[in-house]
Amino acid sequence: MKGFLSQRGIPFKEYDVGVDREAALRMIRISGQQGVPVITIDDEVIVGFDRRRLEEALAKASARKPPLGVSVADAISVTGIEGAYVGRVTPNSLAEQAGIRVGDVIIAMGGQPVRSAADLERMYANLHIGSRITLTCLRQGQRIQIELSL
Repeated sequence: MKGFLSQRGIPFKEYDVGVDREAALRMIRISGQQGVPVITIDDEVIVGFDRRRLEEALAKASARKPPLGVSVADAISVTGIEGAYVGRVTPNSLAEQAGIRVGDVIIAMGGQPVRSAADLERMYANLHIGSRITLTCLRQGQRIQIELSL
């Protein structure tokens, strides 16, 4: 199963329930099963090797939109202007690949104003895989445009 998940680029964590008693108890609690393979993908529990259900769950998991990869706060409390202040950028994330940096203040997404961290999170949640969108940021007092592709 490990190779099957790796080939699809699906991140996973493997537990050896023969060695890790807590993992074994957690799988029993989740599935009610003991002595059969249990796979969990997101919140879906697959008991045994139900290939059809496994393929469906993997398709859903791989179709998920990746996280933007920023930790943001309301910029008004940090800089005195409205927007989403970028406090951290996750390495290898969409944000880093697009060129977003710590200290940027995101003030618009797709031409719509971003007034707070919550605005940015809500707007990003409404985007779909394959979307291309322009972020307007303030960086060291300069207005810049950043292209983001999902």
